[in-house]
Amino acid sequence: MKYAPHLEPSPLPFSPFKSCTVPRPIGWLSSVSAAGVENIAPYSQWQNLTFDPPMVMFSANQYPDGRRKDTVLNAEETGWFVWNMATFDLREAVNISAMALPAHESEFDRLNVTRDYADNARIPMVRESPVKFECRYVSTHRIKGNSPVGSIDIIFAQVEKIHIDDAVILPNGKLDIEKIKPIARLGYFDYTVVNDIFEMRVPGADGDARQGLEGRSTLR
Repeated sequence: MKYAPHLEPSPLPFSPFKSCTVPRPIGWLSSVSAAGVENIAPYSQWQNLTFDPPMVMFSANQYPDGRRKDTVLNAEETGWFVWNMATFDLREAVNISAMALPAHESEFDRLNVTRDYADNARIPMVRESPVKFECRYVSTHRIKGNSPVGSIDIIFAQVEKIHIDDAVILPNGKLDIEKIKPIARLGYFDYTVVNDIFEMRVPGADGDARQGLEGRSTLR
């Protein structure tokens, strides 16, 4: 089977596109509006960009009526947002926070989580999330789609502070991912849990791995 997705509909009853790039890390992003309304929502188009300095990005599709997502507007207006690691224990809160609410309502009011606040700006964070990034907004790149909902805002940000719960740090200094159980997005309404880890070391890359440079190789 093959088809041109920009020219013809999917021949399958469910579009396979998003189920091919998997698993996708979840950007569970909290922010605050210029009016002070606190917001949190999950984005499955989220990724780190580089490590020196640490930078991240996420993309947000517009609503069908052309409105832009609150997280995008909040980041642009205030200059900050926070990434909260989404875990298996927090899965229900992550799912509830995906609801589309009016801009004057806060998703936090519907969640059974505890609010903490970032150091650099008064941005709410989820205390129960074991890892948080305070992200300083850098820029927005807009790409027009074939429809209003297909148009996206790509937000670039620099990580200014990292919060890690000491309880998820192993004696060797690594994060205990099997204890954290991060969740990731698959296609459709499906998710997965990171709970099976195996190691493969690039020859000669042990020193790079300690500095977070494990992907650096002269062969790539």
